[in-house]
Amino acid sequence: MKKQLISLLIILLSLFSTAVFSSDAAKEKRWANQVVDGIIVGDAVWLEAGGSKFLGIYTENDTDIAKGAVLLLHGSGVHPNWPDIIQPLRSELPEHGWTTLSIQMPILANDAKYVEYAPLMKEAPARIDAAINYLNSKFYQNIIIVAHSLGNTMANSYLIKSSKRVRAYVAIGMDAYDGGPVELNNAKYLANINLPILDIYGSQDLDGVLSTTKQRQQAARKAENENYRQIEVLGANHFFNGQEEELIRQVKSWLSNHAGRI
Repeated sequence: MKKQLISLLIILLSLFSTAVFSSDAAKEKRWANQVVDGIIVGDAVWLEAGGSKFLGIYTENDTDIAKGAVLLLHGSGVHPNWPDIIQPLRSELPEHGWTTLSIQMPILANDAKYVEYAPLMKEAPARIDAAINYLNSKFYQNIIIVAHSLGNTMANSYLIKSSKRVRAYVAIGMDAYDGGPVELNNAKYLANINLPILDIYGSQDLDGVLSTTKQRQQAARKAENENYRQIEVLGANHFFNGQEEELIRQVKSWLSNHAGRI
């Protein structure tokens, strides 16, 4: 009887761990069903990581000469065609020579707390790797990650181990989240990443972003990263509402200077 109870407890703990430490597959499916039918620019593609398929939106550059490819990572709980930040960048950068691939990152339920995303940092790198492999299959080697909010943390969890696969990195609305789970501490990640980084945020951004600007700068100095740049966009909030064109201009300009030449 005791052995049966122990076995049952092990099974229950296993099920609980799967629920807590994995992306919400049902929510991903719901998002995908809504997103795919609404794509106007670009094409839906299905990638695979960890035995699971996930959605991506691939948009070829619309110029005579391709400069490279931008891999877009959205923030917490949303999808690869989110109207704030992601959709404007993924649909407009191709007009300036950049192919884009926006992918579904691991997500949790709407009521999930920020700290609950910490375990998902173990899932994110496999998806990013799969996306880069897809871009490589399209003959793109000049690859840049552009991430927003929690997407930056997922990008950083990948870059501390695999930065050689990426040419540069644009972090939009990144905080440092000091004092919480180490998996969410972007300052610690930045102290170990040395590649061109644009850290861009709004003057009306979230408190966690505004209060950690110096921490992020110090982390970049610790990494001896001479190609780290921090830009504040006046009047912009965390989602750059009404400032989309300025965000695109800043990103496009920085990419031209740091990753525009193959």
